[in-house]
Amino acid sequence: MLKDTIRTIPDYPKPGIQFRDITTLLRDAIAFRDAVESLSAPYRNRDVRAVAGIEARGFILGGAVAHQLGTGFVPIRKKGKLPHETLRVEYTLEYGRDEMEIHRDAVQPGERVILVDDLIATGGSALAAISLLRSLGAEIVAACFVIDLPELKGADRIRAMDIPVQALVAFEGH
Repeated sequence: MLKDTIRTIPDYPKPGIQFRDITTLLRDAIAFRDAVESLSAPYRNRDVRAVAGIEARGFILGGAVAHQLGTGFVPIRKKGKLPHETLRVEYTLEYGRDEMEIHRDAVQPGERVILVDDLIATGGSALAAISLLRSLGAEIVAACFVIDLPELKGADRIRAMDIPVQALVAFEGH
């Protein structure tokens, strides 16, 4: 079972947080393959043109999903990490504030894109990524995650933007 391959680290990065670590899933060849296949399968033959992944674990998963779908990959990175002209957005994290960027030429208007990351909690980083993609004119087909923390309502916030959400497993608590 996929959920069994995800390690929980108590009190990280601060007391009371149960950190869901997918590095153990990534290390398990069968679980990694199953996760990528499960994230990819619903979007075959749906005219998806790119997969966007949020730094850093979204790069690993998103790159693999893009490969499975035969599409390109679009990195969404922390401020100052992309070398060409960028768009930037500030967003709220569970533990503070941050900024992320996308290249201005990463997505063409009307291009169908899937957003991929490892986990959806409050939705701050995913909503920021959606804002960047939409500012470039992307049509976001879905937001896909390995893990959902439903109590934090991030997936609900994305659905409220008329974007379907796919999560492979859910963990109660945060």
